[in-house]
Amino acid sequence: MKHAVKHIHFVGVGGSGMSGIAEVLSNLGYEISGSDLADNVTTRRLAALGIKTYVGHAAENVTGADAVVTSTAVQSDNP
Repeated sequence: MKHAVKHIHFVGVGGSGMSGIAEVLSNLGYEISGSDLADNVTTRRLAALGIKTYVGHAAENVTGADAVVTSTAVQSDNP
């Protein structure tokens, strides 16, 4: 059986590449959430589009996500 991905969480969503991908997938109908270390113009723009954003990385931010995409800027020991 094929797994249907509905909710995708982006760790490091405030970066230019990750935010663009998150926005495109949101426009395609996926439920998107994301976290970044700082609140910035990019995370606020995503939030205005209806994307749930978190300031800071925490394991509980990914609760309910079917897939997690992590930026290369995020350290490998990130929770």
